[in-house]
Amino acid sequence: MTKRHDGGAGVSPARHSAVLSALVALVVAVSAAIYVTVAADDGTLRTSAAGDRPHHGSSVAPASTGSWVGAWSTAPVGGEPGTETGGMAGRSVRNIVHASTGGTSARITLSNLYGQSPLTITHASLALSTGDGTAAADAETMRRLSFNGSTSVVIPAGGHILSDAVHLTIPHDTDVLVTTYSPTPSGPVTYHPHARQVSYVAQGDRTEDATGTPYTEQTPYWRYLTALDVLSNEATGTVVVFGDSITDGITSTVGANHRWPDILAGRLRTAVESGDALPRYGIVNEGISGNQVLADGLGRPAENQSGVGRFGRDVLSRTNVKVVVIDLGINDILRNPNLADPNRIADGLRTLVRQAHARGLKVVGATLMPFRGHRGWTPAREAVRREVNAQIRAGRVYDAVVDFDKALKDPYDPRRLRPEYDSGDHLHPSDLGFAKMGEVFDLGALKGAGQAEL
Repeated sequence: MTKRHDGGAGVSPARHSAVLSALVALVVAVSAAIYVTVAADDGTLRTSAAGDRPHHGSSVAPASTGSWVGAWSTAPVGGEPGTETGGMAGRSVRNIVHASTGGTSARITLSNLYGQSPLTITHASLALSTGDGTAAADAETMRRLSFNGSTSVVIPAGGHILSDAVHLTIPHDTDVLVTTYSPTPSGPVTYHPHARQVSYVAQGDRTEDATGTPYTEQTPYWRYLTALDVLSNEATGTVVVFGDSITDGITSTVGANHRWPDILAGRLRTAVESGDALPRYGIVNEGISGNQVLADGLGRPAENQSGVGRFGRDVLSRTNVKVVVIDLGINDILRNPNLADPNRIADGLRTLVRQAHARGLKVVGATLMPFRGHRGWTPAREAVRREVNAQIRAGRVYDAVVDFDKALKDPYDPRRLRPEYDSGDHLHPSDLGFAKMGEVFDLGALKGAGQAEL
């Protein structure tokens, strides 16, 4: 009888078990080294390969408690004129934004939506402002940003990128500096033109310069940056305010954060701190001047895309959204006579509400304010505005209503804004008018979820 020989000859069962146990332990150790935990857009946790871990010098945020919420955002509007070929090559862009809520870690979103070629960012940073409205940063808060573990990133034309989180305590009601540097030509630059905030540009890579001295060029635009999220213990969700130039705050004082969503954010925070039983939310502004419910602007992709077209991008994709506030429709009446039908406008608004309800979101909507005295006013357009408002007030559009028309109209001529609330163009509010809008908003309307069907 022939004896069989194999690779296991001479190895005892006990030793074989020990070797197997050692191999299992090695696999577990390697797996632990390969996978790290990072936060997803909705605040839940996901795993990412170790190759995605941020650079050592980036002060990457460790796992922490709290919820990811929106502290600030803006809507990309179009491609900046004059940047079609060179973009912002060889310059540092320092955006100044205002955090509506605080947190212990932060991350940003950069957009190349309107770019026609890839956008290369080789250096980006985040820091707290010194608070004097200049480009100067608090040096101790300067953080280098990374993207999937690398300090450089290439954003394809039409795309966007979410940064890795960095550990930094950001108090609410604070200005934050977000700076990017691109060494190579790429354009057009995706921008938001009516920021009502001065930002800055410097020649060369001055991304981590805290003095602000090289930032000699001022700009009224926000470039590339579309969101600032924070990991917060003071907020559990996000309110997105969706609208046109009135929400954008186009006639508010530059650098003062007097847009009506700013006023609303301050009121909500103060009420919560006082012990009122209200939701703890950050509030972000997705207003675009000239925006319509139904009609796109020109270009491809469309600049100033319609409310129906951009709702998924500018509302549903925002971080941890709980409530949507909509103040939209006046430009459909003013700018596009072919669409100035009250039923079409109301149906468009209901389309937005259905999309929000499909995500379990509550929708608060505003009545359209008067504009007699503006060059676009006619009796026919006034009749359309009144009919849209009648449908809104009757509860046939939104879950809850804020009646800006009633709050700001002139009691002696309800077709006009009250004089002290009028910026002077008879369409957009003054700072006092924006304050009134923020004050009359019923904070209790932010409670609860959306209705299944209106």
